[in-house]
Amino acid sequence: MPSLKKKIQKFKSSWKNYIFQSIFASLAVWIVIMALSFQELVIVAAIGATAFIVFAMPRQITARTRNIIGGYLVGITAGILFSLFPQGRFSSIIYALAVGASILVMVVIDVEHPPASGVALSIAIQGFSFEVVFTVLVSVTLLALIHHFFKPYLKDLV
Repeated sequence: MPSLKKKIQKFKSSWKNYIFQSIFASLAVWIVIMALSFQELVIVAAIGATAFIVFAMPRQITARTRNIIGGYLVGITAGILFSLFPQGRFSSIIYALAVGASILVMVVIDVEHPPASGVALSIAIQGFSFEVVFTVLVSVTLLALIHHFFKPYLKDLV
């Protein structure tokens, strides 16, 4: 683990990136929050986690455009499928299976993006909504496009 002194040196040498990337992430998440209601807080949290990956770890595999969009498509699909099961006594198992299924499919088709499992959970709990699916797809596409076009200017901050 790098010492605090090394971390401070890294910050001093790239402070503009730290500030720029954090502000950019904040703006992206603010747009998502404005588009979604507070009933979809799990989805907002997932988008926030994606913003962290895109802006703090832009060189990581989970930040690839393919992983972001593909992971969310898998998460949305798993959430919708598991939301079709009857809610009741075994709901917690159904919700857990939505997360597990999203993980399994993401790993098998090589589109791992951890926050997308949160969307699977949220949709399984709340049920399908065109508004939520549309907003999530637009949000993650926006984040993926930002990542794609700004990647040359983004540094791994972690």
